[in-house]
Amino acid sequence: MKEVLGNTDGLKNNIIESLLQLYELKVPPWQLVSEEIVIHMAKITTAVNREVNIFLDRKGNVLSVSIGDSNTVSLPNLPGRRGTGRLSGIRCIHTHPGGNPQLSGIDLSALRSHKYDLMAAIGVDDEKPEESVLSFAIITGKDDYGQYTAEEYGVLQLEALETLFLPNIISSAEKRLAATDDNHKLEQRPERTMLVSLEYGKQDRLWTSEDSLEELRQLAETAGAEVIAKFLQKRPKPDPGFFIGRGKVRDLALFAQQEDVDLCVFDEELSPAQQRNLEQALGIKVLDRTALILDIFAQRARTNEGKLQVELAQLQYTLPRIMGQGMSLSRLGGGIGTRGPGETKLETDRRMIRDRIAYIKGCIDKVQNVRKLHRSHRNKNQVPSISLVGYTNAGKSTLLNVLTHSDVYEKDQLFATLDPTTRQLDLPDKRQAILTDTVGFIQRLPHQLIAAFKSTLEETLDADLLVHVIDVSHALYKEQSEAVYRVLEEIGAKDKPVLSVFNKIDKLPEDSCLLNQLKAIPDSVCISAKKQIGLNELLATITDHLKMKSVEVTMLIPYSDSGIAAKLFESGTVLSQDYQAEGIKMVVRVQANEIGRWEKFLINR
Repeated sequence: MKEVLGNTDGLKNNIIESLLQLYELKVPPWQLVSEEIVIHMAKITTAVNREVNIFLDRKGNVLSVSIGDSNTVSLPNLPGRRGTGRLSGIRCIHTHPGGNPQLSGIDLSALRSHKYDLMAAIGVDDEKPEESVLSFAIITGKDDYGQYTAEEYGVLQLEALETLFLPNIISSAEKRLAATDDNHKLEQRPERTMLVSLEYGKQDRLWTSEDSLEELRQLAETAGAEVIAKFLQKRPKPDPGFFIGRGKVRDLALFAQQEDVDLCVFDEELSPAQQRNLEQALGIKVLDRTALILDIFAQRARTNEGKLQVELAQLQYTLPRIMGQGMSLSRLGGGIGTRGPGETKLETDRRMIRDRIAYIKGCIDKVQNVRKLHRSHRNKNQVPSISLVGYTNAGKSTLLNVLTHSDVYEKDQLFATLDPTTRQLDLPDKRQAILTDTVGFIQRLPHQLIAAFKSTLEETLDADLLVHVIDVSHALYKEQSEAVYRVLEEIGAKDKPVLSVFNKIDKLPEDSCLLNQLKAIPDSVCISAKKQIGLNELLATITDHLKMKSVEVTMLIPYSDSGIAAKLFESGTVLSQDYQAEGIKMVVRVQANEIGRWEKFLINR
C-alpha cells in the first residue's frame, strides 16, 4: 500500500495527494534523480516548510515517501542488500528548506549506517523551486579504524542531472568499498581502460589521429592498464564543456557500464572544467594524455632527484585542478593517475601546494648547482661530453650498455628509463668521454615535465655532441625524429652538433632499399645496438666529431709570462710540462675555438 510516512499532522489533503503522486513518477535508471521529481519535492517543501524524503531503487522506482519537520525527517528501514562489499541498492533523496544543499552530520551518519547507494540533499529555493540545487555523498571505503568513509559532491545545478551517469558512479563506489574490505579483497587486476581521441579542425600535423591514438594505447599499457577499446570522434572543434560533446559522452558512459570500464583516457590535455564534467558524466575516473605520462614517470623515478622532478610536475599539473569537492577528487581507489610522490596532494589546498612547489624547486636548484660543479670539473679536464637523445623506446639505453659495458635497465617499452645515467666511454684514440643517457622524448611532451626536468636536460645543453638515436624499424620514424627536434628546440639545444644514429637496422626487411638511403645521409651512422652492428663505425664517427672540438698543441711560455701557465691549467688539460732555459714547454689539449688566445706561445699545432 502506498502511503506517506513521517509527520503528516496538520497537512491538507492536497499536500498529501501531492506527496502520493511522487510514487507515480519514475527516474531513468541512469539518472541520480529526475529534474521533475526534484521540482515536485521542492514545491511541497516550499508550501509546508518541511523536509520531504524519497527512496529510489536502482530501476528508478520510488519505494517510499516520507515527510518530517523543518529540520529533519525520520528514515524508515527498507530492505536492501547488506553484503559487506556491496551497497544497499537504495538511494535517499531529501529536501532542505531554506536553500542549503549541504548534507548534515545526521545525513552522512545515515548514509554510512544504512550503506545507501548515495545520500542527496536538495537545497530548496523558496521563491523559485525550479532553481533549487543539490549535493550528494557516496561511501568511498573504510578508514584505519574500520569505519565507512564518505565523500560529498556538489553543489550541482538541476541541468547537471542530465549528464551524471549513476550506474558507473555506484559501480566505482562499490569497487572501492570491496577493495577496502578485509574479507572480500578484489583481485589486483589491471584497470580496464577505454581511450578517446578527437579529430578536429584542419589536420596538418605529422601524426594522424589514428597514429596518436595507437601511441596512447602503448602509453596506457606501459602504465599498467588493460585497453578495452579505442574511440575516435570527429568534430569541427572541441566542445568547451565536454570536449567530445554530450551525445558521445552518453554513448561512452553506456559502454563503460556494459564493459565494466574503470578508466577513460583522452589523447589531449583537458581543461580542469572539462575533466570535472567528464568524470561526473561518465561516473568513472578520467585522465588526459599529460596525466598518463606523469603517472608513467612516477612509476619509473628511482633517484631522489627524479622523484622530486616528477612530484614537481605533478603538483604543477594538479594546482589549477584544485576546484573544491568534486568527482575529479574522488580518486581514492588508487591506480593510474594517483601514483607517485604527488598522490597525497589531490585534496591539499592551493597554498600548501604552492609551498611544496617552492620547496621542491629549492631542492632541485641545489642538485643543479652540484651538476654545474661536475660540469666545470669536466670542462677543466677537457673531458668531452656526449648525450644520447631520441624518441622513447628508440634504443638509447641499449646503446649505452653496449658502448660502455654497463647494465642499465633496458626494456622494449615506452619510458623504460627515466633517471639520466652517465658512464665513461673509451674512444678509439685512447681518449675518454662522458656518455649520458637522457629521458626519452615523445610528441607533445608535457610542458610540466620539460620545466621540472630542466636541470636534467641541461646535460643536453652542455654536451659537446648529441647522438640522436632513431628507431628506423618504426613506421613513423620520421615523425618521431621531428618530435625530438621540436623538443630540442624548446629546451634551447637546436644549434648543438647532432649525429644521427639509425638504430634497429636488423629489423628492416632484407629487400628494403631504405638502408642505402639512410647511409647516404650526411652525419649519420646505421647500427643495431642489440645485434652490435656498426658500433665501430659509430665510435670512429664520434671520435672524429670530438677531434674537431679540441686540439693538442705544444707551447713555450716565457718565465716572464708564468701567469699564463696557471690559466692553461684552468682552461685546458696540461698533458706534460718541461722547464727549459727559454721558458716552460707545455703540451696542452685546449678547445679548438680558443687557440687564438695562445697563438703567440705556440711551437707547433
